[in-house]
Amino acid sequence: MLKHINPILSPDLLHALRQMGHGDEIAIVDANFPAYSQGPRVVRLDGIDATRTLDAILSVLPLDEFTPEACWRMQVVGAPDEEMPVFAEFRDIIARREGAHFTLASLERYAFYARTAKCFAVVATSERRLYGNIILKMGIVKAPTAGGGASA
Repeated sequence: MLKHINPILSPDLLHALRQMGHGDEIAIVDANFPAYSQGPRVVRLDGIDATRTLDAILSVLPLDEFTPEACWRMQVVGAPDEEMPVFAEFRDIIARREGAHFTLASLERYAFYARTAKCFAVVATSERRLYGNIILKMGIVKAPTAGGGASA
């Protein structure tokens, strides 16, 4: 057990997150998502929903501030502007963890699949709510300012 590390972050997930670098992307997907057929390494978080997973990941992963978009959700098929309840929860977690300036962009279903196929890893959750899928682009951890903070 580690101090200050969310226990949802399994050894396999922490390993994947630690290997990621600036600009790499990670997908958090629901129970219906075809995670294994996408290609990237899959980390399973059975029994955990997508919002708890997002919150845990954003407790250690910075979002990319150098691009206009750093978070994407899947659009509802046939109704791309429809809002599912899970989207509001995603937005709330992102704002709380990384700031309100980060928006939740959307991708058409097959564009979301194609982007997931290029992700560093896919986190397969037990999320049962439809469209409980999100992709995150990793940013940087800024060096501490002179006179404060710990060294790397």
